[in-house]
Amino acid sequence: MTLEGLERGRRARIVAVDWDRLAPEDAARLRALGLDAGARVAVAHRGVAWGRDPIAVMIGRMTVAVRRSHAAAMEIEPL
Repeated sequence: MTLEGLERGRRARIVAVDWDRLAPEDAARLRALGLDAGARVAVAHRGVAWGRDPIAVMIGRMTVAVRRSHAAAMEIEPL
């Protein structure tokens, strides 16, 4: 399962990220924000128009907006 498919409010742990699917600058930004293997996350909100993009992801006390294509590169395990 990927982060893109996680239900709103449900918690998960990122188990792997396919960094090759992302542009190098996007990958660096996501790593700097802590969105890497081992991070515990939850989907706080999804956009309502244009394919439900972006996705607001809670990581710790921080909320980060990520594109659906980025979330699709993150394999998760629900908690």
